[in-house]
Amino acid sequence: MSRTSASLLLNLARRAGRQRPGTLRFEGSGVPGRSPVVTGSGDPDVTIVVHDPRAWSATLRGGSTGLAESYIAGWWDTDDLTAVVRLAFRRTTVPRQFLDTTARRTGGLLAGIQRFRPPSKHRDRENVAAHYDLSNDFFALMLDPTMAYSCAYFAADGTSLEEAQVAKFEMIADKLQLRAEDHVIEIGSGWGGFALHAAERHGCRVTTTTISEAQRAVVEKRVAQHGLADRVTVLGADYRDLEGRYDALVSIEMIEAVDWRRHDEFFATCARLLTARGRMALQAITIADASYERAKLHDDFIRSMVFPGGCLPSVSAIASSVARTSDLRIVDLQDIGPHYAETLRHWRINLEGQRSAVERLGFDERFWRFWTLYLCYCEAAFMERHVSDVQLVLARPGAPTQRIGHQA
Repeated sequence: MSRTSASLLLNLARRAGRQRPGTLRFEGSGVPGRSPVVTGSGDPDVTIVVHDPRAWSATLRGGSTGLAESYIAGWWDTDDLTAVVRLAFRRTTVPRQFLDTTARRTGGLLAGIQRFRPPSKHRDRENVAAHYDLSNDFFALMLDPTMAYSCAYFAADGTSLEEAQVAKFEMIADKLQLRAEDHVIEIGSGWGGFALHAAERHGCRVTTTTISEAQRAVVEKRVAQHGLADRVTVLGADYRDLEGRYDALVSIEMIEAVDWRRHDEFFATCARLLTARGRMALQAITIADASYERAKLHDDFIRSMVFPGGCLPSVSAIASSVARTSDLRIVDLQDIGPHYAETLRHWRINLEGQRSAVERLGFDERFWRFWTLYLCYCEAAFMERHVSDVQLVLARPGAPTQRIGHQA
């Protein structure tokens, strides 16, 4: 079986390599003969060394999940993991386009059946805890001092990760025209970076909520350390249970944890929480509109192994949901996707420099390989524009309409 799987995958790699740039060579177990098999040409140029022939059948059978499982198990290695994933995205473009078209034509029936079985609040908390409650100490090793776990904004060469995260926070504050008299509601606290920024830099009152118990503990501690208990209120409430009216709403890369069947409920809740002059900033990882129908029903490596229950929206899906459920209007959209690849590189480099510290936290080799693959996989996805990241500003009809300026 492994020999057959190896032959099939190598033939597919040869065929796909003729259509897209990049060189992928295979060595090791299951490769016919003693010489490497070279497929494609040009850059990037990368080698896969197969240690265990089960890697072939796992990948052929499981796609991105099988590729991930076999890497985590140590069945194959490479000199450039990000480049391997980039080439995988390039060489699967044609079949993914076919699947996208099929899903747009036939996916409505399956989606219609699943629409009546959305996840519960309890399941949402379990899904969030599975990733974000992993270890605050671990995330502190990977992230910068802002503890922001979202796309940064690198305005110039040589910008540090911390500077880029602060720039991202300030972009959002500027787009919302935050004032000291504003009361801001934040859905998805993370580890408190934006709430602290808005309260310290702009004097706002901020109410922030997260359903991650581990994150909430850190946010409460940081708020106290910064002396902002009178400005920042930390909740552990589900977004659907929030009450009150606010001048501005911020949600930074939290919507990816909202199941597609809950999008209407999410945006209806956001509108309910805003005053007549309210405005909202949403930063979201997005998938192409053409791929949304397939992606929302397909469990790839990220959805099945990294962020259970996750769902990347498309810009059109967001716009449609907003139009169905509220009087909010999209008044600004900025694509910052290329900055995410740089953000992920910084996180990966941070972890590589802290490997011994990660081991002291009790994490084993499989964990290390899992996180290395996750960061490289996402970096490749943004480099190849398989996914992107956008900042959207939405406003009530009565909200200020001052022109929003983008940073270069």
